[in-house]
Amino acid sequence: MGLIVQKYGGTSIANLERIRNVAERVAKTFDQGNDVVVILSAMAGVTDGLIDMATQIAESPDKRELDVLLATGEQTTAALLAMTLNAMNYPALSLLGHQAEVVTDDTFGNARILDIGARHIMDIIENRNIVVVAGFQGCDPNGNITTLGRGGSDTSAVAIASALKADICEIYTDVDGIYTADPNICEKARKINTISYDEMLNMASLGAKVLQIRSVGFAKKYNVPVHVRSSFNEEEGTMVVSEDSGMERLIVSAVTHDKDQARITLKKVPDQPGVAAKIFTPISESSIIVDMIIQNTREEGQTDLTFTVPKAAFSNALEIERNVAKEIGAEDVLGDINIAKVSVVGVGMKNHSGVASKMFNTLAKENINIMMISTSEIRISCVIEEKYTELAVRVLHTAFGLDKED
Repeated sequence: MGLIVQKYGGTSIANLERIRNVAERVAKTFDQGNDVVVILSAMAGVTDGLIDMATQIAESPDKRELDVLLATGEQTTAALLAMTLNAMNYPALSLLGHQAEVVTDDTFGNARILDIGARHIMDIIENRNIVVVAGFQGCDPNGNITTLGRGGSDTSAVAIASALKADICEIYTDVDGIYTADPNICEKARKINTISYDEMLNMASLGAKVLQIRSVGFAKKYNVPVHVRSSFNEEEGTMVVSEDSGMERLIVSAVTHDKDQARITLKKVPDQPGVAAKIFTPISESSIIVDMIIQNTREEGQTDLTFTVPKAAFSNALEIERNVAKEIGAEDVLGDINIAKVSVVGVGMKNHSGVASKMFNTLAKENINIMMISTSEIRISCVIEEKYTELAVRVLHTAFGLDKED
C-alpha cells in the first residue's frame, strides 16, 4: 500500500455525475489500503467564464483580484468532491492552496511555487482521511491568493506529490495516455507505454498539450513517477519516468506539431556586436517568448535574422521590431503567421546518426519546404507552411516506424 496523488482535469469533473464517478474511483483506491491526496481543476469552461466576466468589468482586470476570482473555480470542485465522498461515508477534507501550504512568488496569474509545507497534509492523512486540494492556486509570502497559470493544476499535483514523497502521481484526463502523434490527425498514432521525462519535456514544449511543461519539470527534478491515464476507463495509460527505468529506447518516440507559431524576419541587419541584444531585449521586456532563431549572413556586413514567437504575441512583437529596425538601420521587417513547427523526439537519437537526413528527405519527397531548423540532443524541429502540417506529421510518423499495426 502506498501514498497516491491523483489529479483530475476539468472534463473529468465537468458536472455532478462526473464528480460522483471521480469519488468512486478515489474511494476504490482508498479501499485498497492506499493513502490518497486528490488535486482538482475547475469544472471545464468555468475558468474561461470567470475571465469573461472580469473582462466585462475592466479590459485589463487587476491581476491580484483576478487571481482571487479564478481560484474560486477549484475551490468549488474541491468542496463538492469532499462532500460527495463524505456522503459515501468516506472521510474527506478539502483544502485550498494556502491551507495546503502551497507557497508561491507574487507573480499573479503565473506564479511559481517556492515551497510546499507537507506537514499539514500529512497530519490529515495520518488520521486516515482523504485530502482534496484545490489545484492551480497557492499564496505568496504576504498571504495573497495566487494562481499558477494555464495547466497549473498539473503543476500543483506533481509538486505536492514531490513534497509528500508520494509513490506515484496519477494525472487523470480525457485522453488515455500519451501518443506517438496527435491521433486526431494521424490515425496510425499509438499509445506510448513509457516515456522519459526529457522526451515529455520536449513534447510539451513542442505543442503536445497532454501535460503542462512545468509539471514535467517538477517530476524530473524530484523523480516523481507520473501516470497519465483516462478518467473514463480503467485502462493503463502512459508512465513518465527517468530514462534509466528500463524503458524501451526507440530512435524516435513521437512526432509533434505546433500551429501556434509566427515568424518575424529583419532584413539587412547591420552585422555588428550588440545588434542582436537590441533586437531581443525589448521582446524579452514585453515577456514574449522567442523559440527558434536563425541568422543568414549577407555580403557587405549585413545579415538577415529570423525568429519565431507565439501567434498571440505576433502583432506586439512585429510592432516592437519595426521600431527596432528604424533604430538599428535594418532595411525591412517581414511577418508570417501561416507557419507551423513539426518535430521528432526521442532519447534514442543520442546514439544514432541519420535522423535529420531521414526527416529532411521525407519532407522533400512530399515537396514540403523547410523554412527553419533547430536541433537538440533528442529532438529536431522544422518550420514549414501551416497547410502541410497534417501531411508532414503522417509521413514522418510512418518514416520513423511509429505506425501501429493494422
